[in-house]
Amino acid sequence: MILGMSTSIFTLVHVVLSLIGILSGAIVLFGMFRSKRFHGWTALFLTTTVLTSVTGFFFPRDHLLPSHIVGIISLVVLAVAILALYGRRLAGSWRWIYVISAVVALYLNVFVGVVQAFQKVSLLQPLAPTQSEPPFLATQLTVMAGFLVLGTVGAKRFHPESKVLT
Repeated sequence: MILGMSTSIFTLVHVVLSLIGILSGAIVLFGMFRSKRFHGWTALFLTTTVLTSVTGFFFPRDHLLPSHIVGIISLVVLAVAILALYGRRLAGSWRWIYVISAVVALYLNVFVGVVQAFQKVSLLQPLAPTQSEPPFLATQLTVMAGFLVLGTVGAKRFHPESKVLT
């Protein structure tokens, strides 16, 4: 039992939080391309992504795993994004610091999703049973390259302070 829940229910909650984080993060990211701050979507993205990382530590394990390291990195990056957005209000360089940290947090969530897909989806698992095979590596490199492009575009286009509030 994890926090009074069965492992399967806890896993479902963790997965749902992760999927909501990815979906809301994609909406936030595409808003950045139009220099728009979607306050509600942003709060949802940051909250569910923090909760995804935090809940990952409550699965029963007897030692530190790579997923824990990704979770720690994600929480640090999310703390920077939250500070930049809410603490520093995107002033000066905090704007691009926010964009990059938010995109990295979204990428890490997607990265773990790809890992989980190759571990759990019966169609993908035989292609990369040890996750060191070319299909897995090519997928992860493609995802990383895509996020590098998306992050660069977001950092260049996201200037919400220059928009007139209506």
